[in-house]
Amino acid sequence: MQIDSYQPGTPSWVDLGSRDPGAAADFYAGLFGWSVADQGPEAGGYRMAFLHDRPVAGIGPQQQPDIAPYWTTYVSVTDVDATAKAVREAGGQVLVEPMDVLDAGRMAVFADSGGAQFAAWQPRLHQGAGVVNEPGALCWNELATRDPAGAKQFYPAVLGWAPADHDTGPVTYTEWTVGDRPVAGMMPMDERWPADLPSHWMVYFGVEDTDAAAARAEQLGGTVAGPPTDIPPGRFAVLSDPQGAMFSIIAMTPR
Repeated sequence: MQIDSYQPGTPSWVDLGSRDPGAAADFYAGLFGWSVADQGPEAGGYRMAFLHDRPVAGIGPQQQPDIAPYWTTYVSVTDVDATAKAVREAGGQVLVEPMDVLDAGRMAVFADSGGAQFAAWQPRLHQGAGVVNEPGALCWNELATRDPAGAKQFYPAVLGWAPADHDTGPVTYTEWTVGDRPVAGMMPMDERWPADLPSHWMVYFGVEDTDAAAARAEQLGGTVAGPPTDIPPGRFAVLSDPQGAMFSIIAMTPR
């Protein structure tokens, strides 16, 4: 689905912080069929990935070299500076102060009250992903947290989200909504999760065939961290790229 603008409060972009952006670009191009273009020296080595000639994700040099490479979720906002103020007031941290990104937009990076990192994007020329919810494109953003109760206080205060809980058996899954529209999810981290894994935002990309995509990721040097599994929205798997960045894929069940 092509999209040209995002309602404030909607995740609108994802990008990868990588120790080797060129190698990362080759991996994801091979997995998702992206074409990847370097944005030039003024962009500091940042690359833009395209699907159907529309932007779908970014790949850039890793800014935190002491941790594993990581995908970052960006939420569209009308005023990044006001969002940063709200983050502090809600008990979060501003990790990267609001800053202009050329003429594309204005951004900041935060940690929520439970430590999960995310970013805000105030669009100018760059609205966000131009294709979503189809194979090769972003289709979901999900918070995995050890403090779901705290998140239910933090995100409504910062982004205006409302939580909608769903009993899925052993855990309660939460959809974050803007108005009546789901925009993201939340999964509580219990004792079944590795003790050293912090709260984090997971990104999901669509695929046509989860099993085939997982096998392709392994052929390209990646790892299947969570095997293909059926869930109500579709069949998903958790993957790691060759440098260790975690992400998920899902073949959506037709509605």
